[in-house]
Amino acid sequence: MPTTENASAGGTAVRDIPIDWEALEDAFENNAPEVHSYLHLGTGDVLRVVDGVADPQMHARIAADANYLRIDPVSSREQYRWMERYIPMVEDMELQAKLSQAIDGKGAFRRFKDVLMSYGPERERWFAFRSERLRIFMEAWLSAHALNPVPRPLWVPEVPARPEAAAPVAPAVEPPVREREREREREEVREPRRGKSVESLRKNLRDIAEALGPRDLDTLTAFAEFLKARRAARSFAHHYHEVQGPADEESGPASQEIASESRSDTA
Repeated sequence: MPTTENASAGGTAVRDIPIDWEALEDAFENNAPEVHSYLHLGTGDVLRVVDGVADPQMHARIAADANYLRIDPVSSREQYRWMERYIPMVEDMELQAKLSQAIDGKGAFRRFKDVLMSYGPERERWFAFRSERLRIFMEAWLSAHALNPVPRPLWVPEVPARPEAAAPVAPAVEPPVREREREREREEVREPRRGKSVESLRKNLRDIAEALGPRDLDTLTAFAEFLKARRAARSFAHHYHEVQGPADEESGPASQEIASESRSDTA
């Protein structure tokens, strides 16, 4: 993407760059020694390279590429100061005492986060406070490198030409019993495929988790819990239908209503 360059007051050329703020924020807060983040000066995208996962030659090429600028994350000490400054702002005295105790000693960041997990509104206020601090650091860093953030272009998908109108086709409706059989068949096909490389999948998941920041880990954990709950609900529905059997289909509207509720829960 082309960029425009303007002269700053000091004579240094300032480059316009469409910053991906969320990705840049993740890079600034992740100061793990094995994680290296780079900003592409043309697109504004952030590239993350993890030691032991990425090809070392690729890492060397990126570090030597003038189109990439290495991102200096905020130090652990500075992020610890943010927690210290935030705690006196908490109005709940009991929560304030818990947070003060949590940041004492090794593992302070994890304990601080764990305490806030049970306090939704206060947790959101902490995220807003931390994001504000990160934004200040990011803007100062961009200014120091003569980079002027501009809005990212919006991608608008092309709408394909509509074909000639055709007569609507009514969807085929299968009996509920056949529907359940087809669902079980799909489960039987999917299950072996997952089992063949389960260890490699778990290793990949661990590698991915090591490279993620706190916000991404929250999202990943929430999604994993969702998948776990959905699978449990689906297994319950299948077990319910197998136990009830044909007699349940003859028991009248009441049993049909229960079956409908079970299927809607698993959707």
